[in-house]
Amino acid sequence: MRRLLLLLLLVCTCAPAGGVQIVEFCPDPYFSGDPDEYVVLEGRGLLDGYMVTDREGSFRFPAGSRIDGRVYVARNSLYFEKSHGFLPDFELYDYSPRVADAIRSGDFRLANAADELILYKGAEIVQQIVWPGDVSPREGRIHFLQDGMWDPRPLQIGQSRFDPATFEGVTVTAFVSPDCSYDVFHAAVSGATTEILANVYEFTDLTMADDLVRARERGAAVTVLLEGGPVGGVSREGKTVSWYMNRTGIPVYQMTTTDDGHAKYRFNHAKYLVIDRRAVVITSENFKPGGFPPAGGSGNRGWGVYLEDPGLAAYFAEVFARDGSGGDIVPAAMAETPYDPPSFAPYTVEFLPVRVEEARVTPVLSPDTSHLILEMLERAESHIAIEQAYIRNASATELNPFLNAAIDASRRGVAVRVLLDSSWFNVEGDADNDEMVALINRIARQENLPLEARCADLAANNLEKIHTKGVIVDGREVLVSSINWNENSPNFNREAGVIIEHPEIGAYFMAAFLDDWDASRAGAGADDRDYRKIAVGGVVLAALMVVYLRRHR
Repeated sequence: MRRLLLLLLLVCTCAPAGGVQIVEFCPDPYFSGDPDEYVVLEGRGLLDGYMVTDREGSFRFPAGSRIDGRVYVARNSLYFEKSHGFLPDFELYDYSPRVADAIRSGDFRLANAADELILYKGAEIVQQIVWPGDVSPREGRIHFLQDGMWDPRPLQIGQSRFDPATFEGVTVTAFVSPDCSYDVFHAAVSGATTEILANVYEFTDLTMADDLVRARERGAAVTVLLEGGPVGGVSREGKTVSWYMNRTGIPVYQMTTTDDGHAKYRFNHAKYLVIDRRAVVITSENFKPGGFPPAGGSGNRGWGVYLEDPGLAAYFAEVFARDGSGGDIVPAAMAETPYDPPSFAPYTVEFLPVRVEEARVTPVLSPDTSHLILEMLERAESHIAIEQAYIRNASATELNPFLNAAIDASRRGVAVRVLLDSSWFNVEGDADNDEMVALINRIARQENLPLEARCADLAANNLEKIHTKGVIVDGREVLVSSINWNENSPNFNREAGVIIEHPEIGAYFMAAFLDDWDASRAGAGADDRDYRKIAVGGVVLAALMVVYLRRHR
């Protein structure tokens, strides 16, 4: 009996009075003057007696108002609708006859940098949220309560909130670039009959565009969504490819900040296709010649999968629909300009596609479910293989969280190997891949861990660069994704990937990883001196000596 009374006391203490609480608010939206700031309450029953205040103003509800789930209260319903695509339940100022007016008192206006929200039921404080403190303010940040915790992950206005989902019995075709990526893309698009949805950061390959044009000519409805502001801007080739597809009737859009809406994500960095609502292509590669070269042509090392499952395809079609709507979606930048056909160095194909059935597939979306990567690494029991374009630490004193999880795995006896790109733009700085490799190897030596990192030897494998963002755990789980290991990609970009559970898929990508790993020199890194930098310095010094000697003569 005493235990039952104690349990009832704990329930009454933890639950807000009346079962109503503030579960979401945004004090600093993107529109000038913050007309679309809002507060969300959740619960059931009458709202009589409830009041929300910031100590400078307050609002309550008309007598007899009820709540059955969530109630949205915005300052200006029309601006809220512009930001979120739907009208709130109440507004503080009378801007729309379609929205009920809350009863406002004083100047209820949430400050951006520091303020508080207090929910009263009569004279009793039900809930109090203070910032900074309970939440960390940031422009465009939505603060939300989940499982009793405020802001379990970053969430900006317009971003999706997809929950983890797993699909069983999926047929998977695995492929790698440069060996067979274009062959799989071409076959997938050639088989489309009704619809293709393509979301990709950059699209500059005219051959791939021509495949989509042929699909449209067969009657498939093709829609393309791009990033509107990639690093370095939209290239001439990108504008030409967009113009070409649009000229043939394919709508091509881009995600970018406009007067009607702030871009949902820092970058729309995903790379996927949804085909006929029955299959999905997920890859680490942009739709560029280097990512999808013809068979026998050199290019990037990238990973990809073709996934056949209607449920999984419906999931990604919903992601596409969510990302492709709103005021930040506009026609893509395009122009008719000369297009120089790419050239490819010869390449000996080593890996052909592999097709398996009955795989288990879990989508990984950034920022929605990036945490699944951490959980994957934490499940490792025997070995982890990581192949990444680059890894950047969270700060000068804090490791990248994914890398930290991998190193922690090595501390419990898991063998961990990390392979990073060695292109000039990833090793010429003072804090990039070669220094990261040195840091990882130094930790391994100091703690005597089964941990090793290398910079890839691109020349040995005739690759342009390492661009994949992949992980293999225990040979049975594989991450294929667009998610870079930095601060921005998992938290603020739209990224897409999948975790595939199947031993044959694990073996396929492990073979590709080992091919790159074994070709690379062990012990590369700043501690062992950066031989590329020394070589470049030697060439420059030799050239200066030649000039000096000629002038001296």
